[in-house]
Amino acid sequence: MQMRELGDSGLTVSAMGLGCMGLNYHRGPAPERNEMIALVRAAVERGVTFFDTAEVYGPFTNEELVGEALKPFRKDVVIATKFGHDLDPASSQTSGGLDSRPERIRQAAEGSLKRLRVDAIDLLYQHRVDPNVPIEDVAGAVKNLIAQGKVRHFGLSEAGASTIRRAHAIQPVAAIQSEYSLWWRQPEADVLPVCEELGIGFVPFSPLGRGFLTGQIDESTSFGGNDNRAGLPRFTPEARKANRPVVDLLAEIGVRKRATPAQVALAWLLAQRPWIVPIPGTTKLGRLDENIAATSVALTPDELRHIDASVARITITGDRYLQAEAARTQR
Repeated sequence: MQMRELGDSGLTVSAMGLGCMGLNYHRGPAPERNEMIALVRAAVERGVTFFDTAEVYGPFTNEELVGEALKPFRKDVVIATKFGHDLDPASSQTSGGLDSRPERIRQAAEGSLKRLRVDAIDLLYQHRVDPNVPIEDVAGAVKNLIAQGKVRHFGLSEAGASTIRRAHAIQPVAAIQSEYSLWWRQPEADVLPVCEELGIGFVPFSPLGRGFLTGQIDESTSFGGNDNRAGLPRFTPEARKANRPVVDLLAEIGVRKRATPAQVALAWLLAQRPWIVPIPGTTKLGRLDENIAATSVALTPDELRHIDASVARITITGDRYLQAEAARTQR
């Protein structure tokens, strides 16, 4: 497995990480727990060292699963988790709102330490920017946790360039996590340039467009009641049909590279910057192997130019989130 450093942070991880959200949350019926623990451990055996979770996934149960799965490999892996939602640890209920008050951050970190079975959280992200709490207060709270040895690195998710700068001035930011793929390229405008300037790593979530860029989803695909894609504008049957040309392009390149559309999509991301580390999620061992193999797919400059030029002629249909959730992004 190739390794990459997240910016100038000194945090080195496998070039392909594993997004753990779908192991028991938000993607239809939860798979069998022991099978998902085995999948996480299979990822470690294959060289994956970077695992992403969050307290809100479940809530809490995803961290517990990841903590149990990775306990035997603690010295060999980097675990990232997130705070920032209004959660009640006693009832495991969320209001759906945000809460990044310093006292809530401390509470969240203590809970994550226990559920993950670790002495220190390798990378702690603010999950979404809280408009009611100055980012300086958030960065200061995490800075204190770092000073106490409870957290090693600070990250932000879906933060805009000005927020990143303000946070970084208080506590150096190791990584920004935001959605980024061939069908969502907004980070290229402001976020990637500020990451490059400040020496911050970038971690794309949904690097396969929530599965659409694998080529296995079309307008006839149905989603289960617990699958959040069923309610996303970009996943209406009409939008899926309209967006098919992106998958067709990946398949065309894949034929030449002897790679799947998913592998081409991930290879494209890896080619954008040496400090980008995608975290595709999966519940299937075959998909895990497919994603890892994308690190060996090298796209030439001509192929990258062809992809960019072709995508520029495709109009992507459908917003990625419903309006309420979209308002929380890129602050």
